Amino acid sequence: MKKTRHPLTIAFWSALATVAATLVVLNFLPGEKKIEPQIEREYSLHDAQFRRAMGVLLGPPVTEGNRFEALINGDRIFPQMLAAIRGAKKSVTFETYIYWSGDIGRAFADALSERARAGIKVHVLLDWVGSQKIEEKLLQSMEEAGVEIRRFHKPSWYDIARFNNRTHRKLLVVDGAVGFTGGVGIAPEWTGNAQDPDHWRDSHYKVEGPVVAQMQAVFMDNWIKASGEVLHGERYFPAIALRGGGAAQMFSSSPSGGSESMHLMYLLSIAAATRTIDLSSAYFVPDDLARDALIAAAKRGVRVRIITPGPIMDAQTVRRASRAGWGPLLEAGVQISEYQPTMYHCKVMVVDDLLVSVGSTNFDNRSFRLNDEANLNIYDEAFARAQAAVFEEDLAKSRAVSFAQWQERPWREKLLEHLAALLGPQL
Repeated sequence: MKKTRHPLTIAFWSALATVAATLVVLNFLPGEKKIEPQIEREYSLHDAQFRRAMGVLLGPPVTEGNRFEALINGDRIFPQMLAAIRGAKKSVTFETYIYWSGDIGRAFADALSERARAGIKVHVLLDWVGSQKIEEKLLQSMEEAGVEIRRFHKPSWYDIARFNNRTHRKLLVVDGAVGFTGGVGIAPEWTGNAQDPDHWRDSHYKVEGPVVAQMQAVFMDNWIKASGEVLHGERYFPAIALRGGGAAQMFSSSPSGGSESMHLMYLLSIAAATRTIDLSSAYFVPDDLARDALIAAAKRGVRVRIITPGPIMDAQTVRRASRAGWGPLLEAGVQISEYQPTMYHCKVMVVDDLLVSVGSTNFDNRSFRLNDEANLNIYDEAFARAQAAVFEEDLAKSRAVSFAQWQERPWREKLLEHLAALLGPQL
């Protein structure tokens, strides 16, 4: 005899299927309405009007008196971050997308916990998706020590849509006076010196000076969303003395407010370029506007070079989607090279030996429209020249792809790439 299901059982599974289907649909929504107008070139990067546009039209004011230090790979990055945490006297605010278990995760947990036990205010904001691989006991040990931990956009039945909005920001601010930002997550892959495929190539940046207050404000933006708590006062926003001669601003974007600002920042910078654009991009899947802006720059004589991951990559679907759209770029004279030794996770743009934009933003739709992102824009010729030299070193370890090579790739690769490109709005 056929067994019949209880009506309540049927209702439960129907409801569950509905929720699952809703989540899938919402996860593939493209975000806010896309910008349609083309960005016209009206001034160069060295024109004072460019900085006014960046600091008034799109982002916070450009501040003077800052000092910057580029940290290459985990062996240089993590010791400086940990030393800053261990030396904290008033507060530590830390926001990151990836925080996994492992030796480096425990090292950060130990340092944060020790400061919290010493009476320092320690606040940690983790993305719910990006921190799924962290051990619960590691979180518990930090909380028991007094570290305040919040998860960004933990899924809930009444607000499923926000699951697709993640904080991809990578910010560490100590005593409101020293900041770090760049591409690294807290995971074993970022340790070492990019010496093999298990240890990734990435860059992070130490910042001192008035712009650190803007970095702190960007952290506070999401801390308030996740906790409802407003952190303010001298502990978090002290008076900051001038530390160097560099100008900078801390750019941020979020679907909940101003998600197009990061996209516009890149478009305006590309449009203002006169001589060179060097772009290091871990996930390079430009939309039509970004692609056309790069092509227009190349056609007016700007040397446009892009380094993106090669065969060693953590997301092959993204690599295929990226390669599917290279044709028009290569045909226009854009130089695209694939990094060979290991996964290339850098997110750096250097324009005309003046502007260096570094942070969490990838050159794709997810960063431009779906995630919360943060980039530090540095206006400093000496620093830009140094970062251009780092780009040259990475380029020497990369393999250039010509237009002819791109055209002649096997049909199976072309098919997989075009299928992957269909997911472009979510990549």
